[in-house]
Order: sequence, then structure tokens, then C-alpha cells
Amino acid sequence: MATTSRELLGEIKKFVPPLLEKFHKGQAGRIAVVGGSEDYTGAPYFAALAATLLGADMAHIICERTAAQVIKTYSPNMMVHPYMRDSNSVVPATTTTPSIDTLLNDEILPPIYSIMSRLHVVVVGPGLGRDKVMLEIATKVIGRAKELGLHIVIDADGLFLVQETPDVIRGYAKAVLTPNIVEFQRLCNALGVEIPEGFPEDAGIAKKTCHALAKAFGGPVVLAKGRVDYISDGNFEFACDMPGGKKRVGGQGDTLSGTLSTFLAWKYAYQSRIWDHDVSLDESSLMMLSAYGAAAITRYCSRAAYGKYGRAMLASNLSEMVGDAYRTLLEDDRYRI
Repeated sequence: MATTSRELLGEIKKFVPPLLEKFHKGQAGRIAVVGGSEDYTGAPYFAALAATLLGADMAHIICERTAAQVIKTYSPNMMVHPYMRDSNSVVPATTTTPSIDTLLNDEILPPIYSIMSRLHVVVVGPGLGRDKVMLEIATKVIGRAKELGLHIVIDADGLFLVQETPDVIRGYAKAVLTPNIVEFQRLCNALGVEIPEGFPEDAGIAKKTCHALAKAFGGPVVLAKGRVDYISDGNFEFACDMPGGKKRVGGQGDTLSGTLSTFLAWKYAYQSRIWDHDVSLDESSLMMLSAYGAAAITRYCSRAAYGKYGRAMLASNLSEMVGDAYRTLLEDDRYRI
């Protein structure tokens, strides 16, 4: 497998779908972000926006009802579905009201599952929060995604769910987990992975610890975000050390999870042979390269936004840079790492 940034970007270019007249809407990526709650409406929007700005054809946001009303005002480009519920909107079961299981199976999950049947990738976690009912819905969504063989990205409070119940994703090889340093440490503690002295400052130790966590999950790719992004599937490791911006603004991770969903959708398109190519990339390589591509795009966006706005940089400024990041990293052969 390629090792340098330039080589890795060259491999990623192989599974970016060309824009051909014969394609129809949706073939270049149908993704959904599952999250968005009363307190957190920006995260799912930024993730879905990043996915479409990179090149996904269709982006859905499946969120809590009150969040949907807000997210719909952000942009007409997203399909926003108010199908999730939180504890405040679920009446305790009585002789005349249904139990939560009945409510889930009869009212909440069917429309969500209907959307999922048409997807390539589901992103679980941005803006999800930690409400008990929301987490239960997310658990069901992950289970259904596994049944359908969908690619899954888990971020933010989706990682809290995994931390509490690791078996929800353990062993599923079409998943990518995207923890920051605190989330990474919590996942290590949950799976009994030792965090050695020197983590994360020592690059060798950080890479080995990422490998150990991925090995413990037994399938999912781990993309550990930090000063350097370490990526492992338990067999191979990448490190993305391209420079990013110096402003640590909330929402950068949503750009990463969104762009990652697009790369995974492109992986599906590549494996479906919707255009002629040499089929030189195997499953594990495509999973790892998708994670690396998202890390590289996000770092470029962060650096470019910081270069333009400095301390005034906001999460929305990263979104402005996604198109330029794609052109520079994946179209311009003159780019030098």
C-alpha cells in the first residue's frame, strides 16, 4: 500500500467517479446524517453540507422534530426529516399510551428505515446528544445499517454510544470511527486498550495505540483525530500530517465526517463499476484511503480557512473551502505536499 501523502492521494483519485453524462442522480452518493437534537442543530447540517460540497449527489438529515424546524431554515439543499424523538416528546407508557418499544417499531423507525433502504452511507452522531431515547434510535439505526450492508461513519455522541456498548459496531468492517483525543481515550478504556506513557505526543506510540484500538474493535477503521491524524484498520496504519489551521473551532469534525461519507459512497460506486476502471483497489485499501481522503480534505479546509480568517475562523468557513480542497488535492497534479 502507498505510504507518502502524494502516493495516497494518487490512489484516492482512482475511485473518484468521473462526471459522465450517462450517470443519473444518486449514483455519486446518497448519504444520511442521523443526529440533530434540540440543543445541537449545526453539527448535522455541517456534516451533510460537507458531503454535498465534496460531491455526494443527495444528503438527508434525520433528526429530532424540533431540530428539523431549525435545520430546514439553514438551506434548501438538504432533505431534512423530523423522524427522531427525545425523552421529552415520548409520553410514558400507560394503559392508553404505547410503550417506547411499540412507538419505535410502529411510528419512529419505519420512515427512517425507508430512507435507509436507498442509501449508501449513514453518519451517526453529529448533534445526536445523549438523550436516552435518541441513543436508542441511533442504536437501532446502526443495527439496520449493518443488516443492509451500508457504510457507517460514527462521530461525536455516536462514539459515546459505542463507548457504552462497543458490541454495537464491533466486528463490522464497513464502519469508520472518528474520535478526537478525549473520545479516543474513552474508547480505549471501554475496550481495555492500554494507553502508554507518551501518548499522543510520541508518534510511534500514538500509531501503535491507534492500531491496538482498531484491533480490539476487530473490523472498523479508527481515524484518531489530533495534531496528526492516525488511521488504522488493525492491519495497516496511515498518518495524515498535512498542516491544518491553528484555530480549534467546534464543527471541524463535522466537515470530516461529512466528507468521509462521500468518499465511502464513491467507494461503493467504484466497486459497483458504474464506470470503466482497472479494479486495482481492494476492500481494505478503499476503507483506509477513504479515511485518509477525509482527513486530508479537512486539514486543507482548516488551513485555508485559518489563512483567510485567522482567529475569526468559524466552522462555516471550512465549508467554503471544500471545493477548493478537492480541486487542489485531487485534480491539480502540480500540488506538492
